[in-house]
Amino acid sequence: MPDRAPPTSPPVQRKIIHVDMDAFYASVEQRDDPSLKGRPVAVGGSRARGVVAAASYEARVFGVRSAMPSVTAIRRCPDLVFVRPRFEVYKAVSDQIRAIFADYAALVEPLSLDEAYLDVTEDIRGLGSASAIAEEIRARVRETTGLTASAGVSYNKFIAKLASDQNKPDGICVIPPHKGAAFVASLPVKRFHGVGPVTAQKMERLGILSGADLRDRPLAFLQAHFGSYADYLYRAARGEDHRPVRSNRIAKSVGAERTFETNLTERADLHEGLDRVADAAWVRIARHDARGRTVTLKLRHADFRTITRARSFTSAVPDRAAFLAAGIELLAPLLPVPDGVRLLGLTLSGMVGDDEDEQPGLLL
Repeated sequence: MPDRAPPTSPPVQRKIIHVDMDAFYASVEQRDDPSLKGRPVAVGGSRARGVVAAASYEARVFGVRSAMPSVTAIRRCPDLVFVRPRFEVYKAVSDQIRAIFADYAALVEPLSLDEAYLDVTEDIRGLGSASAIAEEIRARVRETTGLTASAGVSYNKFIAKLASDQNKPDGICVIPPHKGAAFVASLPVKRFHGVGPVTAQKMERLGILSGADLRDRPLAFLQAHFGSYADYLYRAARGEDHRPVRSNRIAKSVGAERTFETNLTERADLHEGLDRVADAAWVRIARHDARGRTVTLKLRHADFRTITRARSFTSAVPDRAAFLAAGIELLAPLLPVPDGVRLLGLTLSGMVGDDEDEQPGLLL
């Protein structure tokens, strides 16, 4: 019997666009302050325990990336200019961009402030093709905001997202159905959505470096090594993805965690470490425009014992300070930790929609 994934519902031939703004936060800052144009810019805190929220393309040349500690970023790029984030401005620009999207698609699935999927199977403006729609959207975004966007156009979400990154910045990549499988096969697996550094390293140990390598592994092999994740990998390697664009999508949780180079034992060091984790997490929370009531702390001991503690509030956590304060409060009963802490994480969940009534929360 041939090796195959479990049956799914019949696929629908869709036309999907993934639009991704180019270095969004940093580009907004360069737009609003002409003195920053052409210079390496990092949005974030420049203090010793700060974190880079976003980096301009000029900074990325030096290896500066989002979520990188500021001290590391400065070491890589001594001329780096730090700008404090202005999330209210990024949200306002994002609202302008989403208003443009609404003119072209009834189904728009925002992933964050700076990227979204659009289902343009129905050509509501009569432009003739998905690629023409994507080009007009990119032109209107530039005209309205002064910023550039890249777009991926394809028959499913998985490939559209990969394609939007193909010709960045300010580019477009169109992958029609008959080229989907070959396109996926040509890419390194570390670019696949959902394949993080740990999974990529595991795949490398198994000799899986490209989409073609992944495609050549039987489903049984993938199930043995990746469990329930195997079905997704099997289909992705063949350019298959039947997920619809969901206009009411809300992230279930957003957060960050950090593994420390040396185990932390002192209260002050743990608080400093948690502060840095809160910085990285709140950048992602703001990028997703997320509002949630529950804060979860994750703590991993030196011997890999992992503890989680959570607290839910009666309303959405209002800001980073309250988010960090909740984390410190959850950490307090777990101290002291004489054996040391190797990892700390903070996550926001229990998401609240803008039009959703907030219900009383519980202390967990």
